[in-house]
Amino acid sequence: MKRQPLRLAIMEATRILEEAGVASPRNDAELLAAHVLGVDRGRLPLVPLVDPPVVEAIGQLVARRAKRVPLQHLTGWAALGGITVSVGAGVFTPRPETELLLEWGLGVLKGREYPVVVDLCTGSGALALAVAHARPDAVVYAVDIDPKALAWARHNAEQRVAEGDTHIRLYSGDIGDSTMFAELDGLVDLVLCNPPYVPEGTAVPPEVSEHDPAHAVFAGDGGLAVIRSAVAAAARLLRPGGGLAIEHDDTQGTAVPALLRTRRVLTDVAGHADLAGRPRFVTARRSAR
Repeated sequence: MKRQPLRLAIMEATRILEEAGVASPRNDAELLAAHVLGVDRGRLPLVPLVDPPVVEAIGQLVARRAKRVPLQHLTGWAALGGITVSVGAGVFTPRPETELLLEWGLGVLKGREYPVVVDLCTGSGALALAVAHARPDAVVYAVDIDPKALAWARHNAEQRVAEGDTHIRLYSGDIGDSTMFAELDGLVDLVLCNPPYVPEGTAVPPEVSEHDPAHAVFAGDGGLAVIRSAVAAAARLLRPGGGLAIEHDDTQGTAVPALLRTRRVLTDVAGHADLAGRPRFVTARRSAR
């Protein structure tokens, strides 16, 4: 069986994905090829020729991606910060846009020893685990209301501990419950939240509509229902000078900052754009009063 050039297989995969309407066809084709070969994407140029079974395996994954199965479900992982977490059916897949929110949050923690961090709506646990990886001295709490998501988060937490990271403290709960984490009121250095925020009825890509849990994507009240609960929780949890970062829909670039400004204890409210320049998350600080 004659070996084939890998670059030709990737070119064909890119063409198929582009015709299927995949947003990043070349990127996905290369990542799928790297997954099949068991190498980092950057090492693909060092693999000029591959056996026909490898080309077939890449083709099978590309065919599923062309049907809009999320790339992360095909590879089994998603990256955030300096870590990867396992993802699949039943849990929201972390997006690259959340990297900037994480970066802002880690900036808040600079110069603080043994900070206390709370991740609301943790899902796969990616944000909480990325913080624990970057700051081993942090005490990180994470909560979600969905048992399936928490099962993924526990699995990921165990994996990160096996790789040497610090334990996080996982809880099942509703962030709208005013007694949640009551023992931490006024003691938290950083609150992070990537909640369900897409307004109900909004058209979303098939990767989202057919594979992400609807309750982790959509929210009532124009997408603001869970965000309101997150703001209320943060207002009581944060210590003076503590930071809050909440991701939101790109249509909420005015509404969410305005919501934070209604809380007198929250100051320095600022909106931030994502990697594509769209409004994506809002930050604030707890006032000293």
